[in-house]
Amino acid sequence: MSPLAGWARRHPHAADWIRLCLSLVLLALVTFEGVVLARRPSLPHAAVWISGILVCLSAAPWPAVPLLARAWFAAAVTWTVTLLLIFGNHPLVVWGGGEAIALLVLLSQVLLRAPARTAAVLGPLLGLGCMAVPVRDTDPGRFTLLFSVLTVVVGAYSLLLRLQSVQRVRELRAVRTAERLELARELHDLVAHHVTGIVVEARAARYTKVSADRAAEIFGRIEAAGDEALGSMRRLVKILREDEAGAAPGAGPGGGPGPGPGPGGAAGSRAGTAPVAGLADIRGLTERFSVTGPPVVLYIEQGLENRLPGDVAATAHRIVLEALTNIGKHAATATAVRIGLRTVPAGLELRIADDGGRPARLSEQARGGGYGLVGMAERAEALGGSLTAGPAPEGGWLVTAVLPI
Repeated sequence: MSPLAGWARRHPHAADWIRLCLSLVLLALVTFEGVVLARRPSLPHAAVWISGILVCLSAAPWPAVPLLARAWFAAAVTWTVTLLLIFGNHPLVVWGGGEAIALLVLLSQVLLRAPARTAAVLGPLLGLGCMAVPVRDTDPGRFTLLFSVLTVVVGAYSLLLRLQSVQRVRELRAVRTAERLELARELHDLVAHHVTGIVVEARAARYTKVSADRAAEIFGRIEAAGDEALGSMRRLVKILREDEAGAAPGAGPGGGPGPGPGPGGAAGSRAGTAPVAGLADIRGLTERFSVTGPPVVLYIEQGLENRLPGDVAATAHRIVLEALTNIGKHAATATAVRIGLRTVPAGLELRIADDGGRPARLSEQARGGGYGLVGMAERAEALGGSLTAGPAPEGGWLVTAVLPI
């Protein structure tokens, strides 16, 4: 995403006001042309003036009127007046600057936002219409070259931005698919691990003499393992069904700095049925990070490890791993990291905060794909939770995830 597009997305109202001010400036330019150049007003002059006003109004961001409707209307108006003046043999002293710039604004918006087939038809109409506006003048040469160059530059830049947007959407989908496949593998491992435990417990109870209290304890563990296995299986089936249906969940927070889906995101299935990483591994992860990075203060609610399902614990571990990776790469001035896990009415709340003020300078090879936050959000949403990330009120960066239990 370009810096200008990112700023427009963060300040939508300011961007609309800028477009509106641009439209007013173009209207003022059209009015100035009409007053100064049309010393002897005539019907052709009136047609040029009305055409400029209508096209400039079409370029304004009217929320109630769709972009395509405004663009088709502007193209129809400008071509109607241009053809009438050309074939009616009415060359005028007109500049056409306001109308041509308004057509360029519409051309850029259409090439960026319209469907491909519509943009392939409407884009050339607007671009050629902009080039044809100077033909209305008695001496079109000096204006035709200028607006032809502007049309080519605006069209090429808009198409480049469109291609970058399409490529980013593809990469986002690839990251989401990789995260969902990785989560599906983890859920498969959890199910296999619990089923293996159930079989071991049942065999132990079958071939050994146990008391009634001991049998009740074994049956309780079997029941708990079976419940967790069924829950993981339901989530696994849901993920697979969404993948088959081609569902593409929302990206959640915008892609922030960070690596791609991480190791194993597109690798083959794991060997064996060992349990995936959980809360116990988070402690070791923070200890290893503190050796080379800023110290980490970790808080885990008492008794949480015994109450947390394996798939939720694995997702929490993955989010912490990704967040610490981002801090190590991008928070050059961070002096402390705070990580907290606690239960809230909505489930498990995970907060990772740092006090970094500026990003680190990294080479292109070390930057990563810029989809770390997207992968974390996708993993949280696949479990029915949510993830947000952004600057903290007290400074630094804050990642907050809520995962249902």
